[in-house]
Amino acid sequence: MAFLRANEKDFEKKLRAFVGTGEASADVSKTVTAIIDDVKARGDIAVLYHTARLDHAKLNIRQIRVPEEHLKKAVNSLSPEKKKSITEAAKCIEDFHKRTLPKNWKAKNPHGATVGERYHAIHRCGLYIPGGQVPLVSTVLMTAIPAKVAGVPEICACTPPGADGKINSDILAALYLCGVKEVFAIGGAQAIAAMALGTDAVKPVDKIFGPGNAYVTEAKRQLFGRVGIDLLPGPSEVMIIADRTAKPAWVGADLCAQAEHGSGKEKLYLVCDHEELAQRCLSEARTQSSTLQHGEKIRKALDFMTCVILVSKIEESARVANLVAPEHLELMVAAGKINKLSEAITTAGAILIGHHTPTVLGDFTAGPSHTLPTGGTGRFFSGLRVPDFLRRTSLVRYDEASLKKAASVVEAFAKMESLDAHGKSLKARLA
Repeated sequence: MAFLRANEKDFEKKLRAFVGTGEASADVSKTVTAIIDDVKARGDIAVLYHTARLDHAKLNIRQIRVPEEHLKKAVNSLSPEKKKSITEAAKCIEDFHKRTLPKNWKAKNPHGATVGERYHAIHRCGLYIPGGQVPLVSTVLMTAIPAKVAGVPEICACTPPGADGKINSDILAALYLCGVKEVFAIGGAQAIAAMALGTDAVKPVDKIFGPGNAYVTEAKRQLFGRVGIDLLPGPSEVMIIADRTAKPAWVGADLCAQAEHGSGKEKLYLVCDHEELAQRCLSEARTQSSTLQHGEKIRKALDFMTCVILVSKIEESARVANLVAPEHLELMVAAGKINKLSEAITTAGAILIGHHTPTVLGDFTAGPSHTLPTGGTGRFFSGLRVPDFLRRTSLVRYDEASLKKAASVVEAFAKMESLDAHGKSLKARLA
C-alpha cells in the first residue's frame, strides 16, 4: 500500500509511479504479436488453436459463431427479475446516449461560402465482451446500445467461451435483447485479431469497442490503424475523495466493489483530509471483505494496489484527481463543497457526485457507458459515447463570389509554402 502526502516535495513523482504508464510488459506484447501473426497467417485455424490453448475450449469452425436460436433460448431462460433489470438499465442507457447524438449542420463562413458537417454511422463495429469468472453482462448494454443509437448497421460481438465451449447465458440474452445477433465464441487477443483482420468465419470490422484484459488491450494497441479502436481501457480503478461527512462503512464498501474485479491490478485511490478517517475506511473495507465472495482478491488489492493520499484540505484533492485522471471518481464530501470540487476536476472518466452515488450505479444502470479511460489516459481520452460510433465528414461549397474573397488568402499561403500549383488551382477558376 502506498501512503502519500500531497504536500511532500516529491509527491507528484511518487504518484505518477503508482499510476504507471499503462504499457504492456514485454512478455505480453510478444505473446500478442505472435497470436496476431498466427491469425493473419492461418485464420480460423489459429483462432481455434488459441481458443483451445488459452480457454481450454475445443471447438470446430462451425461452432465459432453462436446460432441465433441459442441467443433466443438464452432470452427465454432469463428469470423475470433478470429480464426486467436488463430492460430497465437499457432504458436509462438509451435515454442518456440519445442526448449525445450529434446533428448535421450548415452555415456561412466569413467568405460567404457554405460549410458544415455531416455524420455517418461506422458501417461495421465489433464489440468485445469479457467473460470468464466475471461475465460482464453490463458491458453488452454499455457498448451495444450507443452503437444502436448511432445507427450502426452491422454489429458483431466476441466473447470467450468456457471450457465446455459455451458462453454465459446472460451475456447471450443481453446481446439478443440489444439487437446483436452475430456473436462469436472467441476471446482474448485472437478475438481482436479476428475482428480486425477478418477470417473465413469472422467478417472484418471497421472499429472495435469494449474492455478486456492486458492481452486484449495490447492487441487493440498493436492493431490500431489497421482497424479503429475506441480506447485502451486497462485494469479498473476508483478514486474516492472523502471528508468527515463520509461514512467509513460506505467508503469501505465502494473500495471492496472496485477491488473484486479480480485481475489483481485494479487500483484503489483514497484521498482524505484526515489520516484517522482514511484508516477507518480501510479498516471497514478489510472487515467487509471477509464476508464477500471474492474476499481474498479484495484483500490483495487493499494490500498492494491501494494508494492513500492525504491532503491538508479537501479542496486540494482536485489537483490530485487531475494528476491521476481516474476512471471512476467518487466525491463523498460536504454538500457545500461538492459542486465547486466537481467543477475543478477535468480529467476523470466519470464523476459520481455525493454520498448516495456509488460507482456501481455507473457500472450497471445510470446511463453513461462504463467503458472509460484508465491508467492516466483520461488526460486525453473520454468515456465511450455515441459519436465514437460515427465518423464525421466536413462539407465546403464556394461559389464565384465567395471564391474571389478567398483568393488573396490562398495566394498568400501558396507562396509561404512554395506550392504554386495550389495557388493556380484557384486562379484558374477566376481567369
